[in-house]
Amino acid sequence: MQRRNFMEGGIAALSARRVLGANDRIRAGLIGCGGRGRYVAGLMARSPGVEFTAVCDVYAANAAAALRRAGAGARACSDFRKLLDDKDIDIVLIATPDHWHAIPAILACEAGKDVYVEKPLAHNVREGRAMVAAARRYNRIVQTGTQQRSAPHFAEVAGIIQSGELGDVRFVRVWNFSNMTPDGIGREADSDVPEGLDWDMYLGPAPQAPFNRKRFLGTFRWFWDYAGGTITDFGTHRFDTVHQIMGVDAPEKVSASGGRFTLRDAGEMPDVLQVTYDYPGFVLSYEASNISAHGLGGRTAGMRYYNARGAEDRPNGMAFYGTNGALFADRIGYEIYPDFNRSGNEPRISARRRNTTDATELHARNFVEAVRGRRRPAADVETGHRSTLVGHLGNIAFKTGKKLKWDAGRESFVQDAEADRLLGRTARKPWDLIPVI
Repeated sequence: MQRRNFMEGGIAALSARRVLGANDRIRAGLIGCGGRGRYVAGLMARSPGVEFTAVCDVYAANAAAALRRAGAGARACSDFRKLLDDKDIDIVLIATPDHWHAIPAILACEAGKDVYVEKPLAHNVREGRAMVAAARRYNRIVQTGTQQRSAPHFAEVAGIIQSGELGDVRFVRVWNFSNMTPDGIGREADSDVPEGLDWDMYLGPAPQAPFNRKRFLGTFRWFWDYAGGTITDFGTHRFDTVHQIMGVDAPEKVSASGGRFTLRDAGEMPDVLQVTYDYPGFVLSYEASNISAHGLGGRTAGMRYYNARGAEDRPNGMAFYGTNGALFADRIGYEIYPDFNRSGNEPRISARRRNTTDATELHARNFVEAVRGRRRPAADVETGHRSTLVGHLGNIAFKTGKKLKWDAGRESFVQDAEADRLLGRTARKPWDLIPVI
């Protein structure tokens, strides 16, 4: 396979693309038909005029499940290139494992299609930058699936902090806690490829490996070949919101510690990870554990997530510490806890709480509206790249065991060739479409 026009600068694919009006039907294709893909596609199809006319998955059972929920006359395939060759498709939703985000997104842009791609944006930093380049080169709308960008309550939180109401905010915490002990994702021996699965296509740009069920479906997230673990999965959402609220887009330094201490399974990711990021003017601490589900308040919410007594008790979220109080937030709301004057009698800020709901449908609608209006969406590909990058930097700091300095302008580490080599990887042929820089 050639690197095609994206690497050569061609734009011939755009010549025949139609301009969508406010009332025109939008024909959509779904690449990656697992549970998340079907869920987001269903929400996106609620936007007026959107119809899924094609679905694609390397696993026939997933494709069949998506086809049952797609529009009348929709088609299924196992090779995403066939879907992208369909000139009638206007937009593409990509909900594959992480290692399959970049290539379909880049080729979709080249084919003149707008793209909604689930988080994390890319498997590594170099892929993410190539996705931004493709979106800009072909003038495509690309939305990252960090739906918290479309959540009204996070816009409120940004207003509270940016107005100075919380005081001087110099410390932010992000956490993801769960209890997967003792066996984690478990272990299974390598086995024959299940019927209806194109395993070689599933591996794609990742290294060759025998079939193992733990490297497939939901548990792929625990293997470096396909993902970056909790920090690039859930962490990307939190980092994106921290960037939105604090008005930043990259750390200056990063260090990490942790390890795989407890879980007895096939996974490769640390089961305890703590990462410290130095940003201009504040410090961000990321904390993740798969050995305890207790929130920062010490009381476990467990499966009673939505009934936790306070946001600090939930197993994932973020906290902003200011001189007037602390604000705890997650995707279902926020709470403000005031500090008091030194006399101890008067709160420096009013205590309050807001509850809300998941913003995925709002985010999907924002993408559709951006496509119709030819404007940047809430989580533009550049924004998604910079937010995803934070988790990648944390993983690189963990792997190298170093405190690293980051040059955001050059997107490289300062005088550290070892760390720079981990910013990308050489993909397995014939999928080596993205240059290793």
